[in-house]
Amino acid sequence: MVKGLLHLLALAAAASASVSSSGQTLVVNGINYYAAPEAVTAISATADMLTSASRGTDIDLIPLTVMVDSSSQFTTNVFPTLVSNYTASDDVFNVGFLQSIYLTHSGSAPATVKYPLGAALTEFGTKFFMPARAYTSSIQSQGYNFTGWRTAVPAGPYFMSASTGEVFQAYRLYSDVQGAFTEGLKPNTDGSYSILSAAIPGAQSLTIGVPSKMYYTKTADKPLAGVRVGIKDIYDIAGIKTSCGNRAYYDLYPPRTVTATAVQRLIDAGAIIIGKMKTSQFANGETATADWVDYHSPFNIRGDGYQDPSSSSSGPGAGIGAYDWLDIGLGSDTGSSIRGPSEVNGCFGNRPSHGLVPLDHVMPLSPNLDTAGFLTRDPYLWHEAAKALYLTNITSSFKSFPRKILTSGFPTTRDNEADSILVDFLSKLQTFLGAPTPTPITLSTLWSASAPAAAGGASLSSYLGIVYPVLISRQQYSLFTLPFHADYAAAHQGRRPFIDPVPLVRWAFGQNNVSADASVQALQNKTVFMDWFASKVVLPSEETCSDSVLIYVGSDGSSNYRNVYFSAPGPPTGFGLSRVSPLSEVPDFVFPIGQAAYNSTITLKEEYLPVTIDIIAAKGCDGMIFALAEALTTAGILKIPKTGSVMY
Repeated sequence: MVKGLLHLLALAAAASASVSSSGQTLVVNGINYYAAPEAVTAISATADMLTSASRGTDIDLIPLTVMVDSSSQFTTNVFPTLVSNYTASDDVFNVGFLQSIYLTHSGSAPATVKYPLGAALTEFGTKFFMPARAYTSSIQSQGYNFTGWRTAVPAGPYFMSASTGEVFQAYRLYSDVQGAFTEGLKPNTDGSYSILSAAIPGAQSLTIGVPSKMYYTKTADKPLAGVRVGIKDIYDIAGIKTSCGNRAYYDLYPPRTVTATAVQRLIDAGAIIIGKMKTSQFANGETATADWVDYHSPFNIRGDGYQDPSSSSSGPGAGIGAYDWLDIGLGSDTGSSIRGPSEVNGCFGNRPSHGLVPLDHVMPLSPNLDTAGFLTRDPYLWHEAAKALYLTNITSSFKSFPRKILTSGFPTTRDNEADSILVDFLSKLQTFLGAPTPTPITLSTLWSASAPAAAGGASLSSYLGIVYPVLISRQQYSLFTLPFHADYAAAHQGRRPFIDPVPLVRWAFGQNNVSADASVQALQNKTVFMDWFASKVVLPSEETCSDSVLIYVGSDGSSNYRNVYFSAPGPPTGFGLSRVSPLSEVPDFVFPIGQAAYNSTITLKEEYLPVTIDIIAAKGCDGMIFALAEALTTAGILKIPKTGSVMY
């Protein structure tokens, strides 16, 4: 018996569990929160002090507010003013965190606490009030115990352990009701990330946590401090798996060990990465109803809420259109993957000049066409984020804005509400730039009149019609698909993974209908067009960077329901205005300019959908367009769109 017991004890010891905290969820004043598992500091307080802070509750973690005051006297009037400021500036803070207060002083001169504060503290249910040592001279006469930090922390809401005095950051939990995210994230102390392990009961959707904005202060080195960013799930983040919109791919590979340069630059600038966001499979263009098989397409909140969100940066687009608590999304644009979601979700978005940021540790579609850009509601933040992402590759050192406007396919009459919005915007832009009457152009006509000899007399559509599908199909298949299939087969006894219809069709087109020489020819055609566009259409300028801007309609308020069935997908052949930027490497930015009414077949009511324009400039003139968006917003010509079904 003794021998058997010892054997069992030995087995139990060998099989002992490894247990660690992944944080806790709490509810403060009816709002769901997550307390991060890593303590940021600890309060040097007596056991009696901690007990008094937690009286009336049977949980160990209690709400705490760190207050920072610069006045010489902390009075009954100063306290509610700080509370009001915190409430107005931060969505994480609520007055329930005033259960415990730790007061610090930010000035260099001695400060005092003016008593009594009882009525003001009672009003907010404060049970525990601790002035820091900076207030020593006034506290001694009141008989208070003095306390300090193990490490100083910024102002804001926290959770404090009533048993140890340890202090933890507070994350407010939001429900991803639009299905825009794949996973919520939180940073680790080693620079990697973990899945945020929290859920809102009864939400029936993914939970995303956001830390308090009060923890972060913008500086010259950290211009994006506190800015909440969602990352399209084709970018690697250390500690997190990458799905690329495919379940088999997500299951096959372990968490990444390196963060993509594009993401790391945002982190280095102070951005807060709050989650990975959905992409159509392998960043190929898919429609919501017919093509999203492995994962459900995000929901576009605009209008009746059942419009297609476009793709492939559909997660960032849907999130930016819907969530006040998301500031910016990092997407990618190969064919129109940022511009499309920006247009239909009603936000600013940019396909940059090609090559502005390295795309290492990012899933490739076509290295000759792939770019990284943003989707956001705020044009000022847009420019700031671009400086952090592209560094010295964008400049605003031009002397003035272009005074020449080209248009293509733009309305000239007010036949409907969207046309009126577009015509009005063009008129205001013309006045703002001091430009003469805009010049309508048709690229195919210009090409016919001035095509390079290398084109051999081919029309623009025939010369460029298969360039895009050839490049994306053959390059993604060789760089990404073949290694993925080989790895999957090795792990699953020779099986093939499931692939959505659109990538399958595109890869098959590249392998079965296009010769290897066609890729070389496609790149040659692209280069010929790029050189022609830069010399005949939109030219560089020393004074204005770009001699002109080319404007075309992005979205005109037309509906595109996600509950409508479509025909089977085919390769994305053909040429249109959205292909100009990928093939000529010039920047193409989306500006939201209004909203137009339509009669919804879903709600049977009048709803509104975005009206947007696209603006193209010469290659490398990204900084000029960012500056123009800011200037037009300051002038009131552009307005910052709201989240929700109605933009304005």
